[in-house]
This record gives sequence, structure tokens and C-alpha cells, in this order.
Amino acid sequence: MKKVFKIFILLLILPILVSGCGSKNESPREKRKTEKKEQKIMEKNSYPSYNGFLKVDGTRLVNDKGEDFILKGVSTHGIQWFYDLYTKENIMSLKTDWNTNVFRLAMYTKENGYIDDKSIKDKVISLIDTVIELDMYVIVDWHILSDNNPTMYTNESKEFFNEISSKYKDKPNVIYEICNEPNGGTTFDDIKTYANEVIPVIRNNSPKSLIIVGTPTWSQDVDKVEKLNYDNILYTLHFYSGTHKDDLRNKAKTALNNNIPIIVSEFGVSDASGNNGIYLEETDKWIEFLKQNKISIISWSLCNKNESSAILKEGTNILNDENLSSAGTYLKEVFKNY
Repeated sequence: MKKVFKIFILLLILPILVSGCGSKNESPREKRKTEKKEQKIMEKNSYPSYNGFLKVDGTRLVNDKGEDFILKGVSTHGIQWFYDLYTKENIMSLKTDWNTNVFRLAMYTKENGYIDDKSIKDKVISLIDTVIELDMYVIVDWHILSDNNPTMYTNESKEFFNEISSKYKDKPNVIYEICNEPNGGTTFDDIKTYANEVIPVIRNNSPKSLIIVGTPTWSQDVDKVEKLNYDNILYTLHFYSGTHKDDLRNKAKTALNNNIPIIVSEFGVSDASGNNGIYLEETDKWIEFLKQNKISIISWSLCNKNESSAILKEGTNILNDENLSSAGTYLKEVFKNY
């Protein structure tokens, strides 16, 4: 009887032992299949359908489950000039081939932008809908440039963001960047005055949405930021690696030490003009720093303009490897490994 019982027990545990041995001695093919499955899970988990509304926790960005999260993606150039490039297919390529999870819409306010042509808003809405359909995050960027100070068009900004945040109030995909690059002597007090007008408009419609706020001197003076009295606010740091080096990284370190949450909502591999060569060694230094600090990154830009920071070669319009510029080839590898 004892012998029968021992055989019965052995039969019960044998499959478990065999299974355990199999996992330790997985064939190369089985290992690749496992890794591919895990990669798909990781990719799926980087999208809004899994992560929901994003939140700021200290200097970290987290999802609605409290897990660390990083936005990584590409910005358009001016929608008024390159709208035809922003097809569903090209944006899908950024998601599937580049492993990005966010697309930034640079809606210029001047430069023949929204202030002069309100019909651009319809293009923005169409692009937002496309990005949501693709299960990605989308940054709606109030892209000030020659207007310098965001307070110049506060009323127009409030009207715009009221409409957009009301339309997409239940969509965790939509993130609001309320002033791109304050410049021309704009102080953080100016930005604060503007933000205290615009943020409540967005929060009234969509209380959980992530909001991005620009910083002085073309979004470089993150060390001068004083936290606004709202939750889930990120502050912008913009760099172009041919111009901005250790001095700007030191400002970023100061901000982080001051518990200021940063997002790089625009960066380029060129100099600050967007042109004049690419600086990959300096960009590598930035990417390593940003990785270490779990900072979200969005590169400039998806366009086919004849300039160094353009992702596409001049005259091309389909986002594939053949059409990538030197900057595009480099950035694709950055995002696949970030």
C-alpha cells in the first residue's frame, strides 16, 4: 500500500518537475517567443488604454495605477505648413516602428497660425481624433514664438482650451501644453499670471488632465520655476544639443533638486536654430541624463524641411527607413531603446 501511495505522489509531482526543468532549459526559439510576448505586453502597457490619466508624483510621472511612466514621442513642425505629412499611416509608424506613445501637435499662434487663421483648430481636432484612435497620448501645444509672452493672447488661449478640454474631457489621451517657449524677457511671474488664467479653464472641464507649462528663456530656465498651486503640472525644458550642453543640464539638476517635475517637450539634435549640423555625441549625453532621471522626451520634428532637425529627407512624405534623414535614423533608435 505504501509503495502504491509513493507512486501516486510521484505521478502528481512529475509534471511540475518537468515543467520547471523546461523553463530553465528553454530552447532559443522558445526564448525568442517568450521575449516577443513580453515585449508586446510592455508595448501595450505604454498606451492610454492601459495607463489612463497620467499624474505627477514628486518629480516622477506615473499612470493611474501609480506605476512609473515615461512619455516618448515626436512633435510636428507647424501644422499650417506640414499638415499633409501627419497622416494616420505616418503616426502609426511612430507608434509601431519607433516605439513611441505620444504625438505633439505644434499649433503656432502667430506665423500664420491660430491667431490669424482659426480654421487651424479644425486640423488640430482632426489630428487629436486620429491619435486617440491609434491609442496614443497627444499633446496639444499652444506654440508661441514671435508673440514672446503668453499673456499677449490670454483670452484667445482660454477660448481655445475651453473648447478642446470640453470636447475631450473624458479622454486621458489629451495633454495640454499651454505655452511653448516664453521668450523676449518673459519672466516666470508673467507665465504664472497667464497659467492662473488658463489652467482653471482646463481643470473646470477636465480635472484630471496633465498640463504642461513653459518656462522662461525659450523653456530653458527651469531653475527659476516656482511650483503653481495645481496638481499634475509638468514644466518644460527644451534643448538643442548643438547649443545647450552642461550649463543647461545643471539647470535641470537644480530644478530636480527643488522637486520641480520636468518634461522635455521639445529637443533637437541640431543647434538652437534647428539647423547647422547634427550633434550626436552631445545628444547621447542628454539622453543618458534624461534616462537616469526618468524624464519624458519629445523630439523636433516630423517634417521634410531642408534643415538638420527634420526627421524626413527633403521632398519625401512617407515615414519609412528609406526616407529618414540622419537625424531621423538616430532618433528612431533612441526611442526604440528609451
